[in-house]
Amino acid sequence: MKLNNKKTLAIKTLKIGKERIVFLQSTLNEIKEAITKQDIRDLVGEGAILVKNIKGRKKIEKKKKNKGPGKIRKKVNKRKKEYVIMTRKLRKYVAEMKKQGKLPREDVLDIRKKIRNKAFKSKANLRDYIGRLNK
Repeated sequence: MKLNNKKTLAIKTLKIGKERIVFLQSTLNEIKEAITKQDIRDLVGEGAILVKNIKGRKKIEKKKKNKGPGKIRKKVNKRKKEYVIMTRKLRKYVAEMKKQGKLPREDVLDIRKKIRNKAFKSKANLRDYIGRLNK
């Protein structure tokens, strides 16, 4: 007795692979009469159609490695944009201070090196540093 159409219907209904579906020999007549997806679901509930477990490594739960807080990386592009914005802001401020005559050339060069190396978190941080230099 060919039940290929019934097997195909079971595959579509249960959304699993062909190898996992098993028809019981004793209930083949009931399976043959099944027409709709609901009939297939009922037969699975009754135990006329068996669904095998998944074989192999898919069954094993994936390990939760490489997901700790130390492994999360920000996007490089975002970091770069933040760096560029902060650097331009600080350099502009230092240039303005130099133009006003509040900073000598040697200090300006030193501060620009520190800006390049991300020594200052913000403009306020730079202002504090310059205030300490002038004292």
